[in-house]
Amino acid sequence: MAPRKVNKEEKRREIALACFDLIHEVGMKKITVSNVAKTAGIGKGTVYEYFESKDDIIFEIINMHIDHHHNKFLEMIKDVKTTRQKVFHFLDFVMNDSEENTRHFSGYKDYLSVVLGDEKEEMKKFNTKCYLFFENKLHNIIKEGIESKELKENALDFVDGIMAFEKGVALQKMTQENFDSYTICKNFIDNLFDMLEVQK
Repeated sequence: MAPRKVNKEEKRREIALACFDLIHEVGMKKITVSNVAKTAGIGKGTVYEYFESKDDIIFEIINMHIDHHHNKFLEMIKDVKTTRQKVFHFLDFVMNDSEENTRHFSGYKDYLSVVLGDEKEEMKKFNTKCYLFFENKLHNIIKEGIESKELKENALDFVDGIMAFEKGVALQKMTQENFDSYTICKNFIDNLFDMLEVQK
C-alpha cells in the first residue's frame, strides 16, 4: 500500500498549532528550531521539510494567533447591531486587561520589538500583510454601516485614522504606567461616531 501523501499546508498548520503557546512561553526572540521540534514532537529535519527558516515558523505561529483573534472578534460581534459597537469590539485588543488578552498583548509587544529591531525586508512585508488584513476587516465594517444608512458617506475616510489610533494606544499602553486605554478608546469612539452616524 502506498504511503499517505501529506498535505504540506495542513502539516505546517499542525506544527504551528502544537507551538501556539511557544511565543508566550519562551518569547519570540528565543524561539529556536530545536524547541519547535521538541514542542511539536518531531525531529529538527522534519521542521525544515515544512519551514524555510526560523522566521517562517514564527510567521506561521503568528498567523494562527491572528486567526484566533479574528475568530474571537467575529464571535463577539455576531449579535452586535451598531457599527459603533463593532468598532468598540475591534479595539478590544488594546482595551481588554483580562489574563488571556494580557498574554496576547505581551506577545504583540515582543513581536513589535522584533519588527522594530530587525531590518529584514521579510519581517517588514509580513508586518504590512498583518496590518492590511485588519485594515480590510475594519474597512468592511465601516462600509456595511454606510450601506445600511447608519453612517455618513465619508466614514471610510476615517479607517486609516482608527488604525493609527489603535497603534498609538497600544504603544502608550506598553510604555506608560496606569494608562487607561479603555476610557481613552471609549471617548474616541463615542466622539467619532457622534460625527459619523446619520441623525434620524
